[in-house]
Amino acid sequence: MSAVRFTITVCTVWAATCAWADESAPEAPPAWEFALTAYPTVVPGRDNNYTSAIGTADRGVLHLEARYSYEAAGARSAFVGWNFSGGETLTWEITPLLGGVWGPFQAFVPGVELSLAYQRFDFYLEGEYVDDGDAPYTYAWSELGFAAQDWLRIGLAVQRTRIFGEERDIQRGPFAQVNRDRFSVGGYWFNPGADDQIFIGSIGVTF
Repeated sequence: MSAVRFTITVCTVWAATCAWADESAPEAPPAWEFALTAYPTVVPGRDNNYTSAIGTADRGVLHLEARYSYEAAGARSAFVGWNFSGGETLTWEITPLLGGVWGPFQAFVPGVELSLAYQRFDFYLEGEYVDDGDAPYTYAWSELGFAAQDWLRIGLAVQRTRIFGEERDIQRGPFAQVNRDRFSVGGYWFNPGADDQIFIGSIGVTF
């Protein structure tokens, strides 16, 4: 066998072995992805200012989430969900949730998180239904955003909550968010100019 034929044979066997190894090797499991966000909340003229927080952990389709002071001040809730996503030009992701809340009251809580994105526009919605045996209630938070810059997102937000104990349980207002690498800082101004206006900040990190 000539040196050229020998070299070709060795290279062919090596390439076939590498291809077989790549096909037969099991795929690496997806890595965990974590996110933590704090929401300091200020209601001018009131003494019930507080900070809520949300923590999430995702691994592939599995979604875990914990919330603090979301349904009520001092309330704690935890959820498990399943991530579904798709789309190309218009991308979407939906995560059905099942969980519970405890603290000031206890309840089984089904919920959902939904996001849509098209070019520089995006829409986000999270909602949950709480039946504490006394007064069932649907909590919701939604955002319609626009990426004015790669690092700047602005838009309108709407929330439905009874945590403030007011007659108006739906608040609306503008927001702005700055994103840098793994960090984000934002602010929401609900009911701007009204007597019951609310300021909510957001400080988040992903890792």
